[in-house]
Order: sequence, then structure tokens, then C-alpha cells
Amino acid sequence: MSELLADHTTLRLGGTADRLLTHTDPATWSDLTHAVLREPVVPFVLGGGSNTIADDAGYPGPVIRMAARGIAARPLDDAVEVTIQAGEPLSALVAFAVSEGLTGIEYLAGIPGTTGAAPIQNTGAYGQQISDALARLTVYDWSRRQLAVFRPEVCGFGYRTSLFKAHSGRWTILEVVLRLTRSTYAAPVTYRHLAQHLGVPLHTRIPLAEAAQGVMADRCRRGLSLPESGPDARQAGSVFLNPPITSAQADVVRKAGGMVYRDDYSVLRTSAGWLLQLAGHHAGSQLAPGVFCSTRRTLTLTAHDGATATAFNIVLQKLARDVFKMTGIRLPPEPVRPIAAPCVWPDGIPESSSGS
Repeated sequence: MSELLADHTTLRLGGTADRLLTHTDPATWSDLTHAVLREPVVPFVLGGGSNTIADDAGYPGPVIRMAARGIAARPLDDAVEVTIQAGEPLSALVAFAVSEGLTGIEYLAGIPGTTGAAPIQNTGAYGQQISDALARLTVYDWSRRQLAVFRPEVCGFGYRTSLFKAHSGRWTILEVVLRLTRSTYAAPVTYRHLAQHLGVPLHTRIPLAEAAQGVMADRCRRGLSLPESGPDARQAGSVFLNPPITSAQADVVRKAGGMVYRDDYSVLRTSAGWLLQLAGHHAGSQLAPGVFCSTRRTLTLTAHDGATATAFNIVLQKLARDVFKMTGIRLPPEPVRPIAAPCVWPDGIPESSSGS
């Protein structure tokens, strides 16, 4: 069925997908794969479209919109195993966990997108990331044309990345299984600005619902939420990841008043938003016809009347060049572009993890 990709992305940009298939029933996945396996290019798999810049020309192959929903919980000896269909919104999953008194993902409240997309970029916020709670994934391997089960240790998780992001198109996540802990209290608050917003000391444990509500309020206050209307409604979130930097670059950043930190994988990084401001950009500024920095933060770009995906991508390239010319630091882009590729994948990639 032919549809505009703009109707399925939060930027509301993108041309026609000649074959857009919506996957709503887990039992029909086999039929869906048979319908697209004859295509010469890999299918593009779309979740909530909140991290996607679809091309103005559309996509020359099949597009699969993951919309299968469902959450099931199974108690274990010391935890609760929660099985989630890939199309379940991440926000709905967090709300379920909080309502059931399950800790482990409460600080992911307010992040748009689907649960199936979360492991691809190892979604994280406020000291939690989806990989920390992951037990296993059920995926479809387009190369071997079969299902596989992946344990966390073979998923190549890093800062906002994974094996699935590094080899885009090779696997489609169908089901996510998390291991959460029963508790009426959230994990300790480890982010200073969140502790200040909540009015509690660092490392305090507060009630689950209070933590999730505090996170959503803080995200809204800082321009990290996806509003339903207004000038910042058409966006794809942060357009760059916080870049890795060398020790020498870290010294320069500190002298200029910037923040330097080590991520969960001990990699030195600095703030992408701060680098954009250092390069002379600021919230609310127009960067191209129809393309602006959001009204709240420089790191989020918004689309308005007259915007095109081409202009949006050109702006991203210019921003990265501006920062590199000034600092020598390369900004890694965060949103995904659906780029058609032949159905060929590299060798030496694990078929599945041990166990199933």
C-alpha cells in the first residue's frame, strides 16, 4: 500500500513508500517476510518514527511499520520477567512498570518511540539504559531468513549504539524481554540536575511514580519532550550524540567552560549542544527555510512550513562542519536515514547468542 512516510514520522517529512506494510499481529510475521523477501533491497523497519529523517523521494523498497503491541509479566524467584512486543510504545511500557511496582526503567519515562527501537540505540536517560534491564531479544535475521534469540552480551551495546545499529537492516527486533525488580521505590537519583528538580539529595530513592513524573516534568522543562503541538512539535529529538573526545580535546573543552564526562563505557565525551552553542548557534534560530533550532535547546532541530528532508540534512552537515572547524571534534548524527541497500550483510556476525 502506497503511503507518505511523512505521515509516519514525527518530523512529518518524507516522500512516498510504495509498499508500506503494517505489522500488528505477531502470528503473521512469517507471512509478512515472505511478502518482501523477493525485493532487491533490504526493507526499512519503522517504529514510532521519532528518530527518522525520511528522504523527500521516499523509499524504493518495502517499509515495515512495527505496530504489534502487548506486555506480559511473569514472576521469577527474585525478579519479574516482562515480555514486550516491539511495537509497544516505550512510554506505555514505563507506565506499566511503574503501575506494577517494577523498577529498572523508570528514568526512561517520556522518551518517544517503540520498545523494539530502544535496544537498537541502547536508549538511556538519567543513569538508566535499556540494556541494563535486558534479558533477551527475539529478532528476525533477514540474511538467514530465520528467528534468533540474542542475549545482552552479544548485542554490542555501547553509548547509544548496538550491533543492530552498526549493521542496520540485518535484524528486526520482534520481542523484548526485560528483567525488572519489584520495589515501590525508584533506583537512586544519580543526575544532579534531576535531584535539584526533585528537591532531594543525590542517591536518594524516591517512590516510583514520583520519579517517573519528575523525569517527565524535567524533560519538558529542558525541551527534551515531544510536544503534541506548537513550534517544537515537528522534530526528531537530539540531532547529534555527545561526541567522544581525546584527552587533549577534553583539556580544551574544560578551558572553554564546557563539560567533560566519562560515559558508562569509560569513553570521554562532551556535550553536543554546548559545542553547537560554542559554534554560534542558539535555541530558536532559523538555519534554513523551514528548519529551526527548537525554542528550548540548540541540539533539537524542528521542521516548519517549507521544510524538506534535503534541507534538514544539509543543515546537519553544516552544523557538524561548524563544530569541527572550531574544535576539531566530530559530531556523530543521531537520527536514522532510510537508505536503500542491497540484501548483503557482512560475515563474522553472531547468528544468535548461546541459549534460547
